[in-house]
Amino acid sequence: MGNDIVDTPESWEVVASRTPFQGAKTAVRSDQVRMPDRAVVRRDYQAHPGSVCVLALDEEQRVLVLKQFRHPVRHRLWELPAGLLDVAGENPLHAAQRELYEEAHVKAEDWRVLADFFSSPGGSDEAVRIFLARDLAEAEGERYEVSEEEADMEIARIPLADLVAGVLAGRLGNPGLVTGVLAASAALAGEGLDALRPALAPWPARPYEA
Repeated sequence: MGNDIVDTPESWEVVASRTPFQGAKTAVRSDQVRMPDRAVVRRDYQAHPGSVCVLALDEEQRVLVLKQFRHPVRHRLWELPAGLLDVAGENPLHAAQRELYEEAHVKAEDWRVLADFFSSPGGSDEAVRIFLARDLAEAEGERYEVSEEEADMEIARIPLADLVAGVLAGRLGNPGLVTGVLAASAALAGEGLDALRPALAPWPARPYEA
């Protein structure tokens, strides 16, 4: 079946919509949606600008990861460098490059799209794009000053194989990291990382200008 397995866009009639909560970056939206049987039901979800993650892979097949406290789940999680697309229409590649610099003070010469996914499609419209970054080097200039949860982040380079093992053993649970390391492992076992989509590949979930 191959290329016939594809998610398809679709929109059902929204009879009414309201925003009972508006936060600094995200909101809660409440829609009245008409179902196929013509019934109207309420669907509440997080309205989210979208996110980018970076799987930065060095020449020793190690992945740059960060350990950061996440209050909603009461855990300190190993994660990929990541951030919000909080500028309307922002090029996700530029956002990913910014996050890699700000969180790890690292730059990369080779960028590709590793995977796209919806983080929690039953309760949020957040779309996430994971980039693969290679040919890594320390960024020029002074380090970006981090704050809040990022102020005490741990930074490490962990072998990709160890991260895959951690995911499969249930020791690692951040969705960007889980998706990224499994996708990178699958790409290496398949056609190789050079066969991944180019860094400016279209992203229908979050259209942008290249």
